[in-house]
Amino acid sequence: MAKGPGLYSDIGKKARDLLYKDYQSDHKFTVTTYSPTGVVITSSGTKKGELFLADVSTKLINKNITTEIKVDTSSKVFTTVTVDEPAPGLKAILSFAVPDQRSGKVELQYLHEYAGISTGIGMTASPIVNFSGVVGTNVLAFGTDLSFDTATGNFTKYNAGLSFTGSDLIASLTLNNKGDSLSASYFHTVSPLTNTAVGAELTHDFSSNENTLTIGTQHALDPLTLVKARVNNYGKASALIQHEWRPKSLFTISGEVDTTAIEKSAKIGLALALKP
Repeated sequence: MAKGPGLYSDIGKKARDLLYKDYQSDHKFTVTTYSPTGVVITSSGTKKGELFLADVSTKLINKNITTEIKVDTSSKVFTTVTVDEPAPGLKAILSFAVPDQRSGKVELQYLHEYAGISTGIGMTASPIVNFSGVVGTNVLAFGTDLSFDTATGNFTKYNAGLSFTGSDLIASLTLNNKGDSLSASYFHTVSPLTNTAVGAELTHDFSSNENTLTIGTQHALDPLTLVKARVNNYGKASALIQHEWRPKSLFTISGEVDTTAIEKSAKIGLALALKP
């Protein structure tokens, strides 16, 4: 287990990755190349129905400073500068997009043995201020996630979460959407040798009095091939198979069917990531 409680985004992350990561109904293609000087160039394209989206990003790492610039098909330029450990446990992130003048943001992250803190503020006259903090250990942790709009004087987000991490299981409880929904998640490692795990997430919406239960599992057929499956209480069943056909190059095919309307065609997604 990692040292310290981590950040608020780590609460329930294992279960979310098991249940939702790599599932998609689009067609995505990604190519990453490395130059002799250490520049990383990544080109990606995604086909969503009749819409095609593409972007090109360049990443340069110089000592503890990482600069990433991404240009997409809408002619937006996204820039992120990350300074890793200017002081022990500290990370500073500056991000902005052109021509969006209100997109600038400065974020500081601090990891300690008994705490994890992340603060962010927009670079505008009346910015939105974000704060998330976790206290505890690598076994038991409690945290909160807040956003405050200085222009209106209102909180736009306030969430809270609790996490327990054992030797082979992780359980979490989070209160989201300004207290309107309660989610409980569970991740259990069945066999580390075959990367076999099971997970579940139950969400209750207080305003609509609806419950959503999602159950999933994963298993490695061999060291290079992973299969995953999930189903929820609304009858949506999904599965994927991911194969690493060369180091760091992945081919993923996923599908989803609605078991309550089996006459509808299944949604099929393909993803190909190439790295030299």
